[in-house]
Amino acid sequence: MLTPLISGINSIFSLFYIVILIRCFLSFVPNLDWNRQPFYTIRQVTDAYLDIFRRIIPPVGMLDVSPIVAIIALGLIQNVVIILLSTLLG
Repeated sequence: MLTPLISGINSIFSLFYIVILIRCFLSFVPNLDWNRQPFYTIRQVTDAYLDIFRRIIPPVGMLDVSPIVAIIALGLIQNVVIILLSTLLG
């Protein structure tokens, strides 16, 4: 059984997945003003995480594959955190 803490942390990870996916889909919208809300906030929150992977993985042609690797890494981090918390909290 998940404790409320583990469930809450799991929900935060899920929300971050969704925001990253929204950011990826919005990148295909031409003439989008990223300096207006809510796009500015979405960009600020996700780019802080995605930039880690963009520094390591160069774009393939015009395609940025770093969000794919970032989502996979986020899933691994989520699993490790949930397993550790489950072990610690019993």
